[in-house]
Amino acid sequence: MRFLFALILLAGIGIGAIYPWAMSNFSGREIGVWRVYELGRFRPATVSLSSRDEPVRVLVDLTAKAERIVSPQHTVLTLTAATNGRTVLASTLQFNHSDPREASPQLPDKIFRDEAGLITNVSPGSYVFTVGPGDAEDIPIRAVDLILRSGVGEVDRRAQPVGFSLMAVGAIGLMLGLRRRGGGSPENPNSQPPPPRWGRGAK
Repeated sequence: MRFLFALILLAGIGIGAIYPWAMSNFSGREIGVWRVYELGRFRPATVSLSSRDEPVRVLVDLTAKAERIVSPQHTVLTLTAATNGRTVLASTLQFNHSDPREASPQLPDKIFRDEAGLITNVSPGSYVFTVGPGDAEDIPIRAVDLILRSGVGEVDRRAQPVGFSLMAVGAIGLMLGLRRRGGGSPENPNSQPPPPRWGRGAK
């Protein structure tokens, strides 16, 4: 049974955590990467998109000299995307949802990624992506990159609840199995009477 519950736990991790992460970061193809903040200055990025690019997932990489970004009540960056004077995407970014990766083995900087959203209906034309500062303070930002991916698959909203449920069932089952296995007390060798020293059966 422990093996079965271990499989359920692994399936839950795959459906609830790995699947949404892989769909967000690796599905579709990369349109390009644009540096939108450097040397203390934000600048907009203008990108030409066509209908064959839809849907377009908008990701932002923030490079900072920090081990973690903890800002549950604050916004680190804001992002808007507009075309023909119409805003098609507006998002706030906190960068506290996933573990960072190293910018370089020689540097203490870390790269944090957050998803700004999905542009599902793309009209051919130029899109202006504007990234700006939020209300979070004391975050030493080195650089900010805009990443666009086209033709991405949309994550099934049912995946995470199902995955988390399977993770809970698997974890509880494993805990109960381990508890039952360790529940029996080892036999005390002194609980048996000593063998006779004389007569039949003597050793």
